[in-house]
Amino acid sequence: MRRAVFDPNVLISARLSPNGTPAQLLAAWMDGQFELVLSPALLAELAGVLDRPKFRRWLTAEEAHAFVGRLRTSATLIDDPPTAAPSTPDPGDDYLIALAQKANADCLVSGDSDLTGLADPHPPVFAPRAFFDSLQEAK
Repeated sequence: MRRAVFDPNVLISARLSPNGTPAQLLAAWMDGQFELVLSPALLAELAGVLDRPKFRRWLTAEEAHAFVGRLRTSATLIDDPPTAAPSTPDPGDDYLIALAQKANADCLVSGDSDLTGLADPHPPVFAPRAFFDSLQEAK
């Protein structure tokens, strides 16, 4: 089974836009089409962003906490990787590459052009639509 790490921005988009591609990816994961791998640092970043007041217009704090809790208990959770060597234009994204490598993930899924624009990353970085399309092709 394919393994994927999702950038928190994909998870946020999935929660805020239930008809978008990121939400379709979460549905595909819940349907068993791939294994979603997360870490405590990734979940902490997700929770921190969703706790910002600007998100209250889309979901309550309780809904945000419940979403993160469901991911924590349903996805494959692995320990955070050691501090990563710089590999991206944004040092805050380096842990995502390191996490995907530690997880032996087939890919990292991100909507961040700093990550999707990397030359020959290992593992590859897919935009949500590209990953969704690859899942459809594999059916």
